[in-house]
Amino acid sequence: MSDRVVITGLGCVSPLGNDVAATWESALAGRSGAAPITLFDASSHETHFAAEVKGFDAAALFGRKEARRMDRFVQFAAAATQEALRDAGLEVTVHNRDRIGALIGSGIGGIGTLSAELEVLHSKGPRRVSPFLVPMMLPDSAGGQIAILFGMRGPNLGIISACASGTNAVGEAFEAIRSGRADAMVAGGAEAAIVPVALAGFNVMNACSRRNDDPQRASRPFDKNRDGFVIGEGGAALVLEAEAHARARGAHILAEVLGYGLSNDAHHISAPLDDGAGAAACMSMALRQAGLPPADIDYLNAHGTSTPLNDRSETRAVKAVFGEHAYDLTISSTKSMTGHLLGAAGAVEAVLCVKVLQSGLIPPTINYETPDPECDLDYVPNVQRAKPVRRVMSNSFGFGGHNGTLILGQYTNGQA
Repeated sequence: MSDRVVITGLGCVSPLGNDVAATWESALAGRSGAAPITLFDASSHETHFAAEVKGFDAAALFGRKEARRMDRFVQFAAAATQEALRDAGLEVTVHNRDRIGALIGSGIGGIGTLSAELEVLHSKGPRRVSPFLVPMMLPDSAGGQIAILFGMRGPNLGIISACASGTNAVGEAFEAIRSGRADAMVAGGAEAAIVPVALAGFNVMNACSRRNDDPQRASRPFDKNRDGFVIGEGGAALVLEAEAHARARGAHILAEVLGYGLSNDAHHISAPLDDGAGAAACMSMALRQAGLPPADIDYLNAHGTSTPLNDRSETRAVKAVFGEHAYDLTISSTKSMTGHLLGAAGAVEAVLCVKVLQSGLIPPTINYETPDPECDLDYVPNVQRAKPVRRVMSNSFGFGGHNGTLILGQYTNGQA
């Protein structure tokens, strides 16, 4: 039996749109999802804006009662899963449910529920706290709810590795299928951390941009004048299948997972290694598993958060791995448009990478205005680019020193 793993379905809820098509269209057009915060009054905070999901109605998708029992991050995960399963044409039945699982990453989990119920505790007392508090706030509740909603009884985990969570979830689902533990997996990430305490926490770390006068130009990865990330929210899901399983049911195969790497900087709880050595080790591991030389990567979706330290460190890591090919490599950071979706970021970016492979169109890095001498690679500034793309790499790096890298390729009946 082949150990090749393919992608057959995509789902996405993001600040750029509430499905894959809308998100992709906005990304190619270079539209920013950043705007003044509407989820709460942010006037007392140092940052007044974020990349919120707009016009999302979980009750319309799952019913009012069911939606109320899900934290917002779980709602995003469930909506993305619903779209991905529909896109894959994969029906979970009593005959296959033990071989279909879900791995959903989240860096923070149900912080919205926790924050709201802490207010209830302080204002109304402990007996008024919701009995759903604990199951709704747990980061693994996205995977659990997806299993319940869609009847999946296969491998099920909540992956928690900060901003690498979504990428690690896809990578670990890839490994679960390769090892024979499942025929198909829903993998992705979800986050809904645009709440007062999280924004305040990021602000006191000096992590968020403070360009309150111009939110849409605030996220500017690799630009010399970058001053921090724009916090975002959303979720994405990909359906991964064993190649033989997908072909046996006549699935339309969108792409193939070729390699997965993960490592840790073992350096600092929030700052990356300045030389990018941990990220470089992660990328190199993914290349080794894929059996590819660095020059075979056509496009890199960078972690590219728009923070001074991350973008410089990632650029150094890319140079260490790719050598002279680094200057020929096409790179962009879609966080310039989506903002930083934290634990959901890698999953959303994996979806966008599949769309790049399908279309040969590369989303830009918007707001790139002033080159940084320390970030001197080709970041596809401001305007989408057409280019033949056979293989892509996607990076995600998180607090705690977590690093994750995926390599995806066009699918052929022979080799990708």
